[in-house]
Amino acid sequence: MTNPLLTLSSHPHHAPSFDLIKEEHYKEAAEAGIKEARGNIDAILKNSDAPNFENVIIALEIAADKLGSIMSIFYNQLSCNGTDGLQALAAELGPIQANFSSDVILNVDLFKKVKAVYDARDTLGLNTEDMMLLTETYKNFIRGGALLDDAMKTRLREINQEMSVQGPTFANNVKKSEELFELWVSSEDDLAGLPENSKIAAREAAKEKGRDGQFLFTLDFPSFYPLVSYCANRNLRETIWRGFNARGYGGPFDNCDLTLNIVRLRYERAQILGYDHHAAYVLEKRMASDADTVFKFLNAMMDRYKEAAQKDLIELKTLAAVDNIADIMPWDVGYYSEKLRKKLFDFSSEDLRPYFPLDRVLTGMFNHFEKLFGITFKANNAYPAWHKDVTSYDVTDKKTGDFMGMIYADFFPRTGKKPGAWMTTYREQGLHNGVVERPLTAFVCNFTKPTEGAPSLLTFDEVETIYHEMGHVTHALLSNVTYGSLASPNVLWDFVELPSQIQENWLYEDEVLNSFAAHYQTGENIPAELLQKLKDSKNFMTGWGGLRQNAFGLLDMKWHTVDPAAIESVESFEDSIMSPILLFPRMAGPVSTSFGHVFAGGYAAGYYSYKWAEVLDADAFEAFLEKGLYNQDLAMSYRHEVLAKGGTEDPKILYARFRGRDADPAALLRREGLMDAGADKKAS
Repeated sequence: MTNPLLTLSSHPHHAPSFDLIKEEHYKEAAEAGIKEARGNIDAILKNSDAPNFENVIIALEIAADKLGSIMSIFYNQLSCNGTDGLQALAAELGPIQANFSSDVILNVDLFKKVKAVYDARDTLGLNTEDMMLLTETYKNFIRGGALLDDAMKTRLREINQEMSVQGPTFANNVKKSEELFELWVSSEDDLAGLPENSKIAAREAAKEKGRDGQFLFTLDFPSFYPLVSYCANRNLRETIWRGFNARGYGGPFDNCDLTLNIVRLRYERAQILGYDHHAAYVLEKRMASDADTVFKFLNAMMDRYKEAAQKDLIELKTLAAVDNIADIMPWDVGYYSEKLRKKLFDFSSEDLRPYFPLDRVLTGMFNHFEKLFGITFKANNAYPAWHKDVTSYDVTDKKTGDFMGMIYADFFPRTGKKPGAWMTTYREQGLHNGVVERPLTAFVCNFTKPTEGAPSLLTFDEVETIYHEMGHVTHALLSNVTYGSLASPNVLWDFVELPSQIQENWLYEDEVLNSFAAHYQTGENIPAELLQKLKDSKNFMTGWGGLRQNAFGLLDMKWHTVDPAAIESVESFEDSIMSPILLFPRMAGPVSTSFGHVFAGGYAAGYYSYKWAEVLDADAFEAFLEKGLYNQDLAMSYRHEVLAKGGTEDPKILYARFRGRDADPAALLRREGLMDAGADKKAS
């Protein structure tokens, strides 16, 4: 049979044939992709013409195009539709792909050709994007070990192969340990305070397991979060909190040894390549540029966040004392936070849920991006998908009618799907098969499923998540470059969250919420007084959340700036960093063993970028507040100067071109209400 991963599909825009792809196709396809890529590399090496931009740099850019497509499909499916079979394949294919990559980056003759072109760069008449591609190609060879001696190249190759399986294994351990947890409740009386829709979902989950009349809670966020936030039963809150915070810790899917091995290999690789530590290696290609800058950035906000968080905790303790709880615990924080929100603002997160049925949220979101960037969205069921819950959309430019790309939307949890929310691409915008193609994108979430009596109803936080991930998707859709490696969202990592985080700001504006939010039963808009309560509570527990986020950023940086030979255990190392920062001692597993962003994603020595980008998004949104939420001159400037340019220019240049100046560091503190009274607007 023909392997559907090796043939150009007949589906619209050559989207993957998920209706035909089977697990057994991946290995054959990967091996064929590598064989083709090796042939393309050999052709570059055998070309007797003088090295130039076209026959070396562009040829390298597209040499592994088919392999990249195959592995993109594979790893995306591992995340959103993973099976034990796919996990086993990851352990097999990872080293094969890593070995191929090492063969390319460590090839002396290939590097000579790249260097010859790079050395002649000022005489080639290259445009800005071509020059960036050349520069990045040359730097990638250097950073990949091209200048090492043979012994060090051999060791680097071994490290690359070992690391290729560790991220997927780490993520799988978190997923598997999460799936082991089940909390069964027999009596509805034990669920006092829990929203009705959460009870219904738990009852249906139990029914699916053959235990009709009981309630099943899992560590899927739509199940975990309501229980720990609203259930009056403290024992149940503690049980599920401990389960959630012990993911990847202990038992058959323990990540402790793997965590230590990952940081040891990252450190060794950095040392081999001439860097002090992994953070130095990573930050060389970030806006922040070095570890000192990141530490100063995080520490500059730490005191403000901690002071505010301590005030938050005092108020929570006061409420808990009413229930005769003398010593508030971490599993009490979410519960009493909701009580405090209700006390201060007469408002609960659940108050808004009936107004956010998923279908209306999607309609409102698409309308928002249409008004902002002049793009339209249309459902298209002609694309086969990997699960019946996945829907697809075509995106076009409203003015020109040009196809901009497509989106797969996958919203509900299931076995084999990793937790959280993320955006990804199945094909980046850029050069493929000799043609500049438009992107195939996806955004994946884990929301509450519809029940027999109600559609999928979202919390406001989940609505923010959809807008956030759609910000990433739009970044990819509006990319307008030539080369896929420079296409959006392939930008410096501490810039990549700007397009996502800025979108959350619009949700606090009446004009936006009133355009789509309506009660799923009555069709009525959110009452004006409820909207005001939402805005009044916008900075509720900001200190607590900011302290937690900063602590995670510092933990990540510490992991990647010290010699791991001195680290005795994950627990003791993490405690030494987090204990002086957080307001509770560790009472379950360490954060690190489930810290997928850092140990199974691309955020190693980069988790600070969420806060870094918050400064950018707060400053950028102030421009829309000043000129109009949908001011077209401003929106088109942002679209064309930031989103469309991808990684073709330094993001500092792109941002300044859009904003007319550098970002104001105080913008985030102003938004969070943490600026000192009378502080100068330009204070840093």
